[in-house]
Amino acid sequence: MKKSLIFILLLMLVSCKQAEQQSKSEIEKGLEEIGLQNVAEEIPGIEVYMVYATPYNFMGRVLYTGLDEAYLVPEAIEKLRKANELLRKKRLDLHLVVYDAARPRSIQQQMWKVVENTDLQDYVANPNKSGGGPHNYGVAVDVTLVDCTGHPIPMGSEYDYFGNRARVDMEAQLIESGEINQRELHNRQLLREIMTEAGWLVEPSEWWHFNAMPLSEASQKLTLIK
Repeated sequence: MKKSLIFILLLMLVSCKQAEQQSKSEIEKGLEEIGLQNVAEEIPGIEVYMVYATPYNFMGRVLYTGLDEAYLVPEAIEKLRKANELLRKKRLDLHLVVYDAARPRSIQQQMWKVVENTDLQDYVANPNKSGGGPHNYGVAVDVTLVDCTGHPIPMGSEYDYFGNRARVDMEAQLIESGEINQRELHNRQLLREIMTEAGWLVEPSEWWHFNAMPLSEASQKLTLIK
């Protein structure tokens, strides 16, 4: 009887795994084949809302067809796991939410065409340099903090805001000019504190963007996501 029950449970487990694999898109299967991992599956409790899988982004349309899950290389997963744990120790009322992670270079090229030769091109990595940007290697993550009701806490600018209010390296001037306030600065500092303590690198032009390693290192040892 016990052996039969164990056999049935094993069959159910295998069936669930097969159903899970079948539900994944070809893009997601391809990411896993080159060694990337699903953030939500690897880090219980973290929130994922892939902005580019919706029309609510600076492009105004869905860019990620078949990619509504966040994927990162294992090294980045471990750093994000640590950041999530650090946040839970500091603020039980807040959660990390991932807005973007691994991004195919083909999508990066679409973004670049929109901003190329404009004042906005500093805010989008040129996919024609170094083989692509950090998102194109699965080593970059866009994150923010949400409260216990699921609402993002104020950071001084919206996600993907193309302007000085998004910049980390101008915060002193932004405070002085009143473009961001002390509460917003404190929230940014909390996000940076947990991310950098977990080993992430800050992107000076975007408060939400962090890299698990320099682009030069990623391009040498990782597979470009095409």
